Amino acid sequence: MPEIKRYKVTEPYLHVFCGLGEAPFWDENTNTLRFVDIVKKHLHTVNLDEGPSSHKKVELPISIGTTANIEGREDEFVFGGKEGYGIMNKKTNEWRYLKKFWTDEEVQSGKANRMRSNDGAVDVKGRYWVGTMDDPTVVDSPGPEGIVFRLDPDLSIHRVIEPVTIPNGTSWTLDNKTIYLTDSPSGEITAYPYDPSTGKIDLSSGKPFFKCPIEGGVPDGHCQDAEGYFWVALFGTGKVVRVNPQGEIVAEIELPTRCVTCPGICGDDLYITSAEEEDPDKYPDSTKFQGALFKVNIGVKGCPLNKFKLQAST
Repeated sequence: MPEIKRYKVTEPYLHVFCGLGEAPFWDENTNTLRFVDIVKKHLHTVNLDEGPSSHKKVELPISIGTTANIEGREDEFVFGGKEGYGIMNKKTNEWRYLKKFWTDEEVQSGKANRMRSNDGAVDVKGRYWVGTMDDPTVVDSPGPEGIVFRLDPDLSIHRVIEPVTIPNGTSWTLDNKTIYLTDSPSGEITAYPYDPSTGKIDLSSGKPFFKCPIEGGVPDGHCQDAEGYFWVALFGTGKVVRVNPQGEIVAEIELPTRCVTCPGICGDDLYITSAEEEDPDKYPDSTKFQGALFKVNIGVKGCPLNKFKLQAST
């Protein structure tokens, strides 16, 4: 087993009291970090040149689970929202849906109301992958009726994987021949052969890549660094781990709250979102910095983030 490098974070970078902080995304052109609070329906931004004093919060009418930049449209970003894919102006915060997830029949049956977006990512060809799950603010506990969608640049929408329960971290190897997908309740990240030219996944050939080794923890969001290693948030453990391409833990970050949700790399710093403590009576110490944003220097840059290639005619 490789030697494990250890980091310890004791204070938040931003104490923002998220209900469910998620999706830290580095907007490199402006050196701005944006992230969301799915439960409280907030969009957070902070200019990393100016620091925490530049933090801004936007209240939204819908929940957003994931965001990505758009090629050639620097003033806008694309997102996975409550009912579908949308686009938002970075300056005015005006937004609209680009494509809804659900059929008329699913809307009428109540499924559209029960579901929401969770995690997602853009592949090398500019397709935006977003997982959907039961919305815990609507149902008591998520069940296996989630779907992983893919939105192509021509705005055609595809149901790629179903059913899933809590679809989370999504990424590709640096050669784009393998896709990594997380369904958190399984406790695993699974690797599948991937054809970047068509966007097809060989679902019959999936292999376990990483399993959370800590009892009571599950893999949540993850990101990939320039060396092809993965930084994985282990929800319920207060830890983020660095995992090598062989699926072995080589570094561990200890944080002062248990419910860590997603890491994102900005320069050579790792920013980590978190959620409210799920069991405050049992873990009262975890509540002090619940829902905060944390920062740690990891000394390695992130894998370049792909942009959604929205066709000009749309």
